[in-house]
Amino acid sequence: MTRQSPSNLSSEIFSALKDRIIRWQYPSGYRFTEEALCEEFGVSRSPIREALRMLVENNLVDKAPHKGYSVKQLDLQEIHELYDVRLALETFVIERLAQRGYPEQEWKTLYQTWKNLRKAAMTDSVNFPDKDEEFHETLAIWTGNQTLLQQIQAIDERLHFIRMADITSAERLETTCEQHLKILDCIKEKNIDCAREALQRNIEDGRKNVEHAIKEALARAYLSPRAGA
Repeated sequence: MTRQSPSNLSSEIFSALKDRIIRWQYPSGYRFTEEALCEEFGVSRSPIREALRMLVENNLVDKAPHKGYSVKQLDLQEIHELYDVRLALETFVIERLAQRGYPEQEWKTLYQTWKNLRKAAMTDSVNFPDKDEEFHETLAIWTGNQTLLQQIQAIDERLHFIRMADITSAERLETTCEQHLKILDCIKEKNIDCAREALQRNIEDGRKNVEHAIKEALARAYLSPRAGA
């Protein structure tokens, strides 16, 4: 790691650890030690402690007296609560777009993207979970409400592992494409009830896969070399 200011080092370490936690590369309860992290990142204790403090502040890590820092993964209730909030926020998004309009050229581009994806075969070269997040976040961008976008992005980060376990077959991809195209059609028609129903179906289909996604994420976490480090 090149020489940087302590604050930049802390931010880089925080981002790296945050990404690993969100992607379930660590199981729940995995304990961090300052010594191991110092060795891995090649830094002193100061930026490591700052990065761990930031993880605690972001509710990704717990700090207990005499036990140190341990990974805090979402439980089933927290995940369903996030889905509830996501549904409320994104319902507001599509209602706002149907009422107040949207950028027409960007709408055409997004619509064509998902028409093309519907025709595509499932390949390793296309990251559909990321494209699904991008679809929903693009709609939020069109509202011009940055606070709303940030909230949706934060929820997407924590639910990313569910998308990874959900959109894994050609059939599921096709269904997702059809749902996204339907949402866009309803927005264009200014049909709020239609858009709301299409969005709810899309989000609830993902929610159905929560328990399976947790099992897959746990399996990956415990099989990860990091888990046994």
